[in-house]
Amino acid sequence: MTLPSVSSLIRGTIFVRDLKRAAAFYAALGFDRIYYEGVISDSSASTILGFADHGPLSVRIVKSGGPNFGMIGLFLIDPALAPEVVPMAEGPARIGEVALVFYVRALDPVLAALRAAGASWSPDPEMFRMAHRAQREVCLRDPDGVLLNLVETDPAEQDLTGVEGGTPDVRGTTG
Repeated sequence: MTLPSVSSLIRGTIFVRDLKRAAAFYAALGFDRIYYEGVISDSSASTILGFADHGPLSVRIVKSGGPNFGMIGLFLIDPALAPEVVPMAEGPARIGEVALVFYVRALDPVLAALRAAGASWSPDPEMFRMAHRAQREVCLRDPDGVLLNLVETDPAEQDLTGVEGGTPDVRGTTG
């Protein structure tokens, strides 16, 4: 059976407590180019999210450059819809939680910028070792408690197509 084509992950959407604060945090990570910004007042947006009534959604979708994928959507749901507020996560990862993973060339200045921009939990980096490589990494939380994983490696590695660990890909090259 052949499955229909599916794109790369276009964006992760985060429903935020404070749109301005969240935007400043992700701008400190380099997501400072606005793909879309506005208020969506059509009922379709609220209906898709599961609300019987509708209210405006304030939206800012940001990217770090390049093609239109790998973006971060920051959405503020109209308080009149009485959205449930998830208790803010603290500390280490939890079962069922998703982490946003980013490659950064130099971990220390990025981590300092994110701490200054409101990281809500931010331990020190560790050396992460695998059989085929080692790099510094850290997990931290954004101002809404969303888990991020920063990997100190050349961001250009995102363009490699080989399998992690040097196994040849279908073209015979390694990634």
